[in-house]
Amino acid sequence: MTEILLFHHALGLTDGVRWLAGHLDDAGHTVHTPDLFAGRTFGTIEDGVAHAEQEVGVAGLLERADEAAATHPEATGFLGISLGALPAYRLAQTRPSARACIAVSAALPVDHFAPHWPAGVALDLHLKSSDPWGEDDLPVAWRLAGEVAELYEYPGDQHLFTEHGHPDFDSVATDLVLSRTLATLERISD
Repeated sequence: MTEILLFHHALGLTDGVRWLAGHLDDAGHTVHTPDLFAGRTFGTIEDGVAHAEQEVGVAGLLERADEAAATHPEATGFLGISLGALPAYRLAQTRPSARACIAVSAALPVDHFAPHWPAGVALDLHLKSSDPWGEDDLPVAWRLAGEVAELYEYPGDQHLFTEHGHPDFDSVATDLVLSRTLATLERISD
């Protein structure tokens, strides 16, 4: 089975993120949920993004993710939800042991952290088709689809659609994200 680092979204390390990690863990994977906000959680995406930008900073988020990766050197799968896709992408592109990056509600250009996407590293993108937070992400995902990424587009406008207990939660789409993620993890563990 795969060892995974699952990076949270702008609300922080919530019960919903732990719930998602628990489903992957129940399937036999080892899942770690680093807390990039050092215990802080937020009620709105706007407040979480403000905290990430003004208090922690991108460099701080990436440094905390690097510390988590150093603590769990056997991790080969990196999953990020929204804001958490940033460290997931970086680790997938820079760690020689990386085998998969799974981004939910986010997509970054492949040259964001490296000149190209590394060979042998799966990239799965899960986005809602009308997500107002994803207006810039969806065109990026469309460009990557078929080249280096597998794109899964779901109907709807919910951003935090895998966040169990949140108004955005979409159980049908989340079940698909989980089953598709498990299929990718099975494929990379061969």
